[in-house]
Amino acid sequence: MPSPIARRAAMLLGMIVLLLLTGCGEKRPPLSPRGQASQLGADVMRGRQLIADYGCVACHTIEGVKGPVSRVGPPLKDMALRAYVGGVLPNTPENLVRWLLDPPAVDPRTAMPDMGMSVADAKDIAAYLLTLH
Repeated sequence: MPSPIARRAAMLLGMIVLLLLTGCGEKRPPLSPRGQASQLGADVMRGRQLIADYGCVACHTIEGVKGPVSRVGPPLKDMALRAYVGGVLPNTPENLVRWLLDPPAVDPRTAMPDMGMSVADAKDIAAYLLTLH
């Protein structure tokens, strides 16, 4: 009959194996879309201009776009390295476009308004933001 210490060690080993096995299975998408901006088929430089046109810099500091120093919304530096968009959606190119199209529909508690942008504009802006890393 195994000693109590041996039984505990065996139980602990079994739990570790079980935890390792739960990590196996379906491949999950990366938490950040670094290098995936091209999936949008968008115009990065047009996106940069649209950020200025929509006045995004009134609330956000955005690398490469001139504007006032603002602290209303978070700075969008390193957007391509973030795990989440708006703190609620996994950061994928498609989710960033979804967020840009209608932030309150995604998170009713957000202060970011629906800017009424077109899908093409949202894709271009997302493509630019996803170059920031």
